[in-house]
Amino acid sequence: MSIRKIVITGGPCAGKSTALITLKKHYEELGMRVLVINETATELIMSGVAPWTCESNLEYQRCQLKLQLEKERVYEQAARGMKDEEILIICDRGIMDNLAYMSPEEFSTILEEEGISYIDARDRYDGVFFLVSAARGAERFFTLANNSARTETVEQAIALDVKTVRAWIGHPHLRVIDNSMDFMNKMKRLLNETDAFLGIPEPLEIERKFLVEYPDIEKLKYDPDCTPVSIVQTYAETEDMDRFRLRKRGDGEDSIYILTRKTKITEVKRIEEERRITKEEYEGYLSDPGLKKKQIEKTRYLILYKDRYFELDVFPYWNDRALLEIELNEEGETFEIPTFLKIVREVTEEEEYKNSVIAETYGKKIGV
Repeated sequence: MSIRKIVITGGPCAGKSTALITLKKHYEELGMRVLVINETATELIMSGVAPWTCESNLEYQRCQLKLQLEKERVYEQAARGMKDEEILIICDRGIMDNLAYMSPEEFSTILEEEGISYIDARDRYDGVFFLVSAARGAERFFTLANNSARTETVEQAIALDVKTVRAWIGHPHLRVIDNSMDFMNKMKRLLNETDAFLGIPEPLEIERKFLVEYPDIEKLKYDPDCTPVSIVQTYAETEDMDRFRLRKRGDGEDSIYILTRKTKITEVKRIEEERRITKEEYEGYLSDPGLKKKQIEKTRYLILYKDRYFELDVFPYWNDRALLEIELNEEGETFEIPTFLKIVREVTEEEEYKNSVIAETYGKKIGV
């Protein structure tokens, strides 16, 4: 049984309603059970619970986040009791969207009241797909007519669009769908992105990698379009040469754990199978005496640049270089590299710069 949970989000008038209908129909035709969690904000506001009817905006946001969390718990519980082999839960907005409507301090306070961490709030979803508001790049199609709970001007919509996508920077699988094409092709691109993420027709990873000069870390720290994440990667091998990767993503108890297996097709393309595991499973693998293990640490800076999502890996072993990666849907896909990074050369095909080889060269042995 496979249960995956994704978020469809975006700025005001971005096409979410059409996207939800399109995705539900598409994946049901492919044989999946699709569960859609409707947007909580619209549900509350249309029923009379709104920032302007509650005691304060903070009190409203507290009610909204609490209901949002409960709805997700209920849908996940229901999914676990279903007999379908593949279940897709689609959330019309996720927990991090709330950050665009209050201060970071208020958001942290509500999360603490609910007993969840910032990383759990962001990374509880398997994938996040952000649709850019029509107010940013398709202004003539911006309208308030299709949602009576919406009140934003074009300028307010642009500001909310930017604040919302920034709230999700740091998620391991964030994809941004802009307005560089007409609306029909925007929906087709969304389907291509969700298909690729879900491994349809097969779970491919298409990646390009660049060696860059050591970046300005202080500049990255204060860049609103960049979020750092601590990563510990362990490359494990069984006696019969079965290899896989374990990843701890986050700090201390505020972490998630992932097991990944990859099969090489070309230097750029691989089949990737990835699943979330528990802390107990992760620690069990690390303590397994039957596995040979090498471990490396790095800080990954997730960068959103011109609506493309880059991963900049800074290792403690180097003070003169770092690695920049981008995942693509097609091998020939074009993109612009952030201008504040100085590229040395592309190293996609160079063994020396594969993480598994870096682990062999610089990593520490675990369990010996």
